[in-house]
Amino acid sequence: MPDMEISDKEWIGFREKCRRIIFLSNKPGEKLFDVLLILAIILSLVIVMLDSIEALRVQYSQLFYAIEWFLTILFTAEYILRLYVARSAAKYARSFFGIVDLLSILPTYLDLLLPGAHYLMTLRVLRALRIFRVLKMVQFVGEANQLALAIRASARKIAIFVFAVLTLVCVIGSMMYLIEGPENGYTSIPRGVYWAIVTLTTVGYGDISPQTTLGQFFASMVMITGYGIIAVPTGIVTAEITRATWSADSEARCGSCGLTGHGSNARFCRSCGDSLPIPPSPDSKDN
Repeated sequence: MPDMEISDKEWIGFREKCRRIIFLSNKPGEKLFDVLLILAIILSLVIVMLDSIEALRVQYSQLFYAIEWFLTILFTAEYILRLYVARSAAKYARSFFGIVDLLSILPTYLDLLLPGAHYLMTLRVLRALRIFRVLKMVQFVGEANQLALAIRASARKIAIFVFAVLTLVCVIGSMMYLIEGPENGYTSIPRGVYWAIVTLTTVGYGDISPQTTLGQFFASMVMITGYGIIAVPTGIVTAEITRATWSADSEARCGSCGLTGHGSNARFCRSCGDSLPIPPSPDSKDN
């Protein structure tokens, strides 16, 4: 029985160590796992892109197929291991990165369930889903958490801004319909709204354009307004990013001397040299 208890403790310790390596990145060994996983993700994306080139697919199809299955098995083992060592497997499976991990490996297995030449187009769509693996790299960027917080904090302001823009393009589209009329291509108000969106966003497809002097003058005002409108959501998100960065930097308080204002990546106090509290990672909150 004592041996069994020691074995259980050792196994729990091993599982906790695996959890730290997979979900945290504070030590060199833990960072090495992240680096190797990022390299595997990049390799997978390169293979998917090369496989879409007809000449390369014909010449290296077997090689691409073998590498794809190797990487799929690797990602499958990683996904299962994450479920096993997570503090809550169900919570991780329902999290954003848990869903991305699952979506990144499902298409390869779905290929086996959909054989036949008439399914080739479907298979190509499924292969394209492997691009979801690029989203897995977001979790390895420390600043991604601050960006997510900034976007979340800006959501209400941006929603109000988008509603105001939608109202504006409806008004502009209606006015262009009245100014230009069907004879100049503005056959309906929705058509005018489409032109307003294209012009206000400074995309300018050119498939429909004003022909009258008044219409061209009005279009010039819309174009100038578009430059100002583009700057609004950028300013909102930038302000929130600055606030989130300042908040993250000020949270690192030294437990010995009480000094604050350390960088988000700081691990030791710049005054007394003592270790700083390690901030929780996004993944550790979900597991």
